[in-house]
Formats: sequence, C-alpha cells, structure tokens
Amino acid sequence: MKILVVDDETDVRVLFEQRFRREIRSGEFAFSFAYSGEEALTFLRDHPSEVVLILSDINMPGMSGLELLRHVKSDPLPPPPPLVMMLTAYGDEATHQQAMQLGADDFLTKPVDFAALRDKLHVISTT
Repeated sequence: MKILVVDDETDVRVLFEQRFRREIRSGEFAFSFAYSGEEALTFLRDHPSEVVLILSDINMPGMSGLELLRHVKSDPLPPPPPLVMMLTAYGDEATHQQAMQLGADDFLTKPVDFAALRDKLHVISTT
C-alpha cells in the first residue's frame, strides 16, 4: 500500500521509516514524502492512481493540510481517490469538524500513537 506522508518537518521521514521498518521491508507499506501541500499535489499528479492514503499535517507553511485536503477531494485526480488522514497538534473540536467537513477520512492528533496508526493502516491495507 502506497502512503504519501505530507509534513514540513523533514525528520518525519526518519521517524516513519524507523517505526514501520518491518512493514516497509515486507513490502506491506511503501512511504513517499512531500514537505508541503504544493509538493504533495505535484507528486499525486506525477504518480496517478498510486497513492492509497495521504497522511497530512494540517499546519504547514504555504498550502495548509486542510487546503491540500480540499484540493484532493475536489480536483479531478485519476481514480481511485486516495483516503486522507489528517495528523495535527491541533486536536480541538473546530479543527476536527473542519477536516471532516472537507472530507477527511480520519483525524489523529500529535504526538502520533504509532501503534494505533499501524492498526489503522493494517485495516486499510486489508480492505
């Protein structure tokens, strides 16, 4: 399952590669990384229909994660459209509601509970 992680913090890449080492080695998950919303949209257009899930931070310079979500849900990307899971330090109800109204498929708060995230990714990969 191809997962695009979108976060302006570059150390997220090392963190995900360490926490999902086993799944990456087995080929269960393949991660790609984008460091802005704009970069994520370019990646999606350059790799049509590859990404199954986008894990996106909300608070990023330039295009926010919510703006990226709006583009992903409204732009004519090649099918099937990727699922979008928002990751944010802003776990307030207003941000959660806004993300869900824009079409987010899930919403997790930071610091990320990698065990819970792993469980969610396994469910998605088997459905």
